[in-house]
Amino acid sequence: MMAVSLNDSYTVIPAEPTFNGRLSLSEWDQIGNLTYVPTIYFYRPSQDWVMRGGDILATLRHSLSSVLVHFYPLAGRLCWIEGSRFEIECNAMRVQLIEAESKATLEDFGDFTSSPYLEYLEHLVPSVDYSSSIHELPLMLVQLTNFSCGGISISTSISHAVADGQSALHFIHEWARLAQGEAVGTAPFLDRNVMPVQDSLIAPPRFDHAEFRHPPLLMGLSSALEKRKKETVMSFLKLTKTQVERLKRMANESRPTEGRPYSRYETIAAHIWRCACKARGHQSEQPTAIGICVDSRFRMRPPLPQAYFGNAIFDVIAAGRSGELVSNPLGYVSSRIREEIQKVTDEYVHSAIDFLKNQPDLSRFQDRHALRSDAGPFFGNPNLEVVSWLTLPVYEVGFGWGREIYMGPGPHDFDGDSLILPGHDGDGSVVFALCMQVAHMDAFKNFFYEAIAEP
Repeated sequence: MMAVSLNDSYTVIPAEPTFNGRLSLSEWDQIGNLTYVPTIYFYRPSQDWVMRGGDILATLRHSLSSVLVHFYPLAGRLCWIEGSRFEIECNAMRVQLIEAESKATLEDFGDFTSSPYLEYLEHLVPSVDYSSSIHELPLMLVQLTNFSCGGISISTSISHAVADGQSALHFIHEWARLAQGEAVGTAPFLDRNVMPVQDSLIAPPRFDHAEFRHPPLLMGLSSALEKRKKETVMSFLKLTKTQVERLKRMANESRPTEGRPYSRYETIAAHIWRCACKARGHQSEQPTAIGICVDSRFRMRPPLPQAYFGNAIFDVIAAGRSGELVSNPLGYVSSRIREEIQKVTDEYVHSAIDFLKNQPDLSRFQDRHALRSDAGPFFGNPNLEVVSWLTLPVYEVGFGWGREIYMGPGPHDFDGDSLILPGHDGDGSVVFALCMQVAHMDAFKNFFYEAIAEP
C-alpha cells in the first residue's frame, strides 16, 4: 500500500471576532457517541480550475476561516462540568487543517467499496488523539490529500457532541458555497434555548424510556468487556434499485392492509437485523436490540428551526429474541422497528429530556469506548445500530473544482456500527457500510444477498 505523507498542519480560526463564552448544550448533545464522525469527499479538479491557477489549499483555508465566523462553536473546545456533562467553550481556539499527499491515484481505489480502498481509508481522514484531554481536542479536523493523478480528497472529523449528521452537512455545504465565492445561504441557528437545556425546570418523565437501559449482552456473559476487544472489519455492501424494491415487496407482503407501506429504512434495517442474528449464530432465545436514530426536528411542537445546529437525533431501541426475528416474515421485523419510530412524538421527546435531566450523572448513557472507557452502552454482538443518511444532503458538495466523484463515511471499528446512504448516482441504489467482528462478516454477506437473490 502506498503511504500517505503528512506535509503540514495549519491552525484555522474565524476570520472575524466571534462570541467568547460558554455555550450550554442540550441533553441530546451529552449522550450517545462522544467520538468524532469522519466523512470524506473525492474530487478530480476540472481542467478549467487548473488552467486558472486555482490554489486548492489556499481556497480551503480562506473559506474555512470565513465559514467559522458563522459556525463558531466548531472552533471552540468542550469542557466538563458537574454530572459528566459538558459545555462548549467558544474561544476561537482553532480548527486543524492537515495537508497530505499520496502517490496513489483515484483509479487505484476502484469503486471505493473494496480493497485497497478500505485498507487505505484510515490514512485519508484526520486522526483524533483520544488520549488527549477532551478540552484539548479541536472539535473539527480537516485533511486535504493530494494524489499523484491530480485528484484530491477532503475529509472531516467532527465531534458528535457538537453536531449531528444534518448539522455537520449544513456546515459542509455552507463551507463549499463560500469556497466558490458565494455568500452563506442559510446561517446556523445556534440558540440552544429552543431545546430545553440544563438549567431548565426539571419535571418527572411521563413514559418508560427503555432506550436509556443498556442493550442486552450475549447469554451467559455479565459484561461486554471481552466482546469490545474482538477484531472488527468494515465492509460496504450495495443494493441496486431492483434489490431494494424486492426487499420492500417482501416486507409489505405481510403488512396489514391499513397504513402506509414500510419505508426503505424500515425494510433494509429489518433485513440487516435478521442477517446479523443469523451470521452471529445466536441461540433462538438470545435477546437482541437494534438502535434506531430518529430526527426529532420536525416531530417537536413547534418544530425546531431547520437550520438548528446541534444534536436533534433521538435514539430509540427495538428489541426481540433472535429466533423470533429470523423465523417470522421480514414485515414482522419492519413492524417492530416502525413501532419504536412512531413513539417519537413531541411529548415523548420532552419526557426523555426530563428523564435525562433527573439523572445526577450521564456517564452511563455515554459511549466512551474510543475514550478508553468501557462505560456506556455496547451495540456490538448481539446488538447493532443502523443509522440512516438516506434523506440527508450528502452529495453535490462543490468547492469550485467540480462535483465530487465519491462521498462516503470514514473508517468505523466498533462492532455493530452501520450506516445506510443513497447511491451516488441517484439511481435508487443504496450503499450499506457495516463494521462487524471479522469472524461474522463473511456469513453476514452471504445471508444479506441470499435472501434477495433472483428466484
